[in-house]
Amino acid sequence: MDWQTSALCALVIYSTAITFLYIRRSRRFKYRLKKALSRSASTRVATLQAADEARFQAAADEALELNQTFQKFVPRQFVEHMANTEVDSLGLGYAAENDVAIMFCDIRGFAGFSERITPQELMNFLNSYFTRMNDPIHQNRGFIDKFMGDAIMALFDHQGGTPQQKALDAVQAALDLRKALTIYNGHRKNSSYEPINMGIGIHFGPVIMGTVGSEDRMDTTVIGDSVNIASRLEALTPKYQADIIVSAQLLQIIGPGYPVKTRLLDWVRVKGRKAPIEIYEVLSHLSEEEQAKKLAVQTKVAAGLACRINQQWEEAIAFFETALAISPDDSLVHHHLDVCRIYRSLDLKHDWDGALVL
Repeated sequence: MDWQTSALCALVIYSTAITFLYIRRSRRFKYRLKKALSRSASTRVATLQAADEARFQAAADEALELNQTFQKFVPRQFVEHMANTEVDSLGLGYAAENDVAIMFCDIRGFAGFSERITPQELMNFLNSYFTRMNDPIHQNRGFIDKFMGDAIMALFDHQGGTPQQKALDAVQAALDLRKALTIYNGHRKNSSYEPINMGIGIHFGPVIMGTVGSEDRMDTTVIGDSVNIASRLEALTPKYQADIIVSAQLLQIIGPGYPVKTRLLDWVRVKGRKAPIEIYEVLSHLSEEEQAKKLAVQTKVAAGLACRINQQWEEAIAFFETALAISPDDSLVHHHLDVCRIYRSLDLKHDWDGALVL
């Protein structure tokens, strides 16, 4: 029985050792398995996070691109102006009043020009022209509110700036537009295209910036008497053969310290407005010789205009004829002489204020 007992003891010890080794190996396997599963889960989580980040980035890129696209339709400065008010959202009927400089710019003789080219050539020309006229406006802190056929309507609302800064921005933009036009015409000449010209009108005053339309079609707009005046001033540029016409109010806002050269043109009442305004031609973009010729008759024109307002026809004509002797080719002098000779034979009302209705 001793050998049997010994054998049984040996078997028990062997079984115990095998069991211990099996349990130890099982624990080690479970540990490795758990670690492997943990690594796999971490990898899966990292992969999901990377996918989420990529999706979020794609959505952000799409939103940015969409925002940049919408800015081409709704001026960023318009939205920024709204953000400075207490309005929560840009909805239909939003309106705010602000004092700004308003500019209108229009191509001279566009109707006849457009008839001589094909529709595709016309669109190519307009896009080429607008692209070149865009930068001078933006560089002077203005923004284009609308393209209307061949015309541009721009606003100068210097955020945080003074009225003088807004007015100066508009005048400098007009001067830069004339420079851009000269360069553009040089390129057109190299391509055997005819040159173009444009007129610019600028006024300063209060406007209403808001949204109009319907629930499913809305647009931003700027309206008011000041907008009408700026538009009418631009329309007068062919009549006075002037490149840039501004109102006396704009020059008053700028003040005498700014070295912009101007000359008095006329005392007029524009369509849609009862009160007359004094209008001036900007000369700073012209050559020194051209400026000197136009300014040579300035005092005579101003004196003659004062006499016309008071219906002192003979005195007015005398001043204008003196101006004509100084500068025989000046179209402004011829204009005033024609007006005086026509009006002195008319039966004017006793309260006529001397303003021409244009």
